[in-house]
Amino acid sequence: MRRVEPMEGYGPASRRRRSMVRRKEMPLWQELPLLLVVAFCLAVLIRTFLVQAFYIPSGSMENTLLVKDRVLVNKVIYDMRDPVRGEVVVFRGDENWTPEVTEPVSNTFAAKLGRTIGDLVGVSRPGERDFIKRVIGLPGDKVSCCDAKGRIMVNGVGIDESYIADGFNSDPNAPANPNQCTSRKFTEVIVPQGEMFVMGDHRAVSQDARCQGPVPISNAIGRAFVIVWPSSRFTSLSVPDVWKAYAVDHPTAAAPLLEPVSKKSPATEVFALPFLLSAALSARSGLPFRTRRRRLPS
Repeated sequence: MRRVEPMEGYGPASRRRRSMVRRKEMPLWQELPLLLVVAFCLAVLIRTFLVQAFYIPSGSMENTLLVKDRVLVNKVIYDMRDPVRGEVVVFRGDENWTPEVTEPVSNTFAAKLGRTIGDLVGVSRPGERDFIKRVIGLPGDKVSCCDAKGRIMVNGVGIDESYIADGFNSDPNAPANPNQCTSRKFTEVIVPQGEMFVMGDHRAVSQDARCQGPVPISNAIGRAFVIVWPSSRFTSLSVPDVWKAYAVDHPTAAAPLLEPVSKKSPATEVFALPFLLSAALSARSGLPFRTRRRRLPS
C-alpha cells in the first residue's frame, strides 16, 4: 500500500509546536495578574505552614531583640519535636498572660486593610496574645531564683546567662508581686507536664512565667531562628553555649513525666505543599494538570 506523507508544516510535531507557541503567547495584562495571584498564594501557604515573619513590639527581649526588629519563625519544628532550653520561642499566651504591645495601633480603614493583608502573607504585627520569650524550663524541671550569685537555677544548677546585659536584670530586692515580675526572686516552680517555663531577656520589664505561669507547649507557634530586619542587625538566634553545655550534663528533666507529650503529625500540611506548587506552576505554564492516557496497541 502506498504511504501518504503529510504535507510540510502539517505534521503532528508541527501542530504540537504551533500549539505550544500559542499557549506561550499570553498578553502582559493577563500574565501579570496571574503571576501576582500565584505569588500571593505561595506567600500564604509558606506563612501558614512553614515560616512566618514576626514584628517585635516591646522591649521584653532586649538586648537580644529590639523594638521594631523582625524575626523569622520556623512553624514546623515543634510539630516534630519539643522545644529546647535556651531557644527563643513564639507562642500564644493563655488568659493569664497580659498583652505586651506598647505601640499605638491606628484603626483607620487603610491601616486595618494593610494589617489584614500583612497577616495573610505573614509580615504583620503579632496579635495581643502572641509573645516571644526564651525557654528556661521544660516539663519536670525545677526552676527558681536565685543562687548566691543571683542566677536563675534549673534543677539546682545556676545558669550564667551572658545574653542578659548589665542593667537589664530585675531587682533582687524588689518585693514579690503576683501580677508584676518586678523581683528577680521567685518561689521554686516544678514545670507541669506538657508545659514550658519561659522568660524574657530583659528581666526588669518582661512579664513572663515568673508571675504569669508556665505555658502549654501546644501553644507554641514556632521557633525564632533569625533576625531579618533591620539589615544591620541580621543574625541567627542560636541556642546559647551555656544551654548547650547544660543539655549535655542534664539531658532529661529532674522530675519524671507520667506519659510522653503527644505530637501532631505535620505530614498533611507539609506533603500537600508540593502538589499545590505543581498546580500553581501548571497554571503558569499553561500545561494541563492531568496525566496522559496511554493508548493500548490494537
